[in-house]
Amino acid sequence: MIEAILNYQFMQNALLTAIMASVVCGIIGTIVVEKKLVMMSGGIAHTAFGGIGLGYWLGFEPILGALIFSAGSSLLITSIKRKTNTNTDTMIGILWSTGMALGILFIYLSPGYPPDMASYLFGDILTVTRFDLYVILGLVLFTVLVIVAFFSKWLSYLFDDEFSFVIGMNTRFMDYFMFLLIALSIVVLIRVVGIILVIALLTTPTAIAKRFTFDLKRLMILSSLIGMGISLTGLWLSFYLNIPSGAMIILLLAASFFLSTLLKKEKKTSMNKKN
Repeated sequence: MIEAILNYQFMQNALLTAIMASVVCGIIGTIVVEKKLVMMSGGIAHTAFGGIGLGYWLGFEPILGALIFSAGSSLLITSIKRKTNTNTDTMIGILWSTGMALGILFIYLSPGYPPDMASYLFGDILTVTRFDLYVILGLVLFTVLVIVAFFSKWLSYLFDDEFSFVIGMNTRFMDYFMFLLIALSIVVLIRVVGIILVIALLTTPTAIAKRFTFDLKRLMILSSLIGMGISLTGLWLSFYLNIPSGAMIILLLAASFFLSTLLKKEKKTSMNKKN
């Protein structure tokens, strides 16, 4: 059965993408959850739609446009947040709507028939191309290398950025770099579940993993493994049931989260009764 699936090139691309995306979920998703940046990540994700539209309008790869817009918006958010008193929610709302509006405008201006944007909005991992795969691989390798090489600095920055500043760490640079990593990870996940559902894939594996550990390193590893298992299961089910892969993966993640919550609550109740 597995061999039959792997006979298809698009399934090979999808499996590799699911594995790499899960690694990003585990690492960057942990940072997003710990720093409480879930909604801001959603704003960056929706801004990427403007880059996708720009790619179609100017005739280059849409995923590169998404990368440019995501990175630009993440740096803009950090800059405005540091230099002004603008409310974070206000920035998210402005960037969110501006990115989507630009995407719609660029697609309208694109010559020929309007492209099908469903795969970018809701995800379609089965449409991942070799070029997409190379871009995603580069982004994942860069993310993993940066986190592993400077893990102790990230640990200090995530849990006490004020103390990190006192001991001489350049927290301003860390702010910019963190949002840049979030932007890169969002570009990876867009091809899996789309702009609309990207927040769930970025945060749910970490939310499940936190039921079992609070150690940062273990949390990242466990989140990656959870995301990988659920993504591959969702991909397999979507292939045989002929349903959208992105939606299947998110539904499995949601079911796993609620199941882990119930099990944790049941275990806690059982321990209280014994005591």
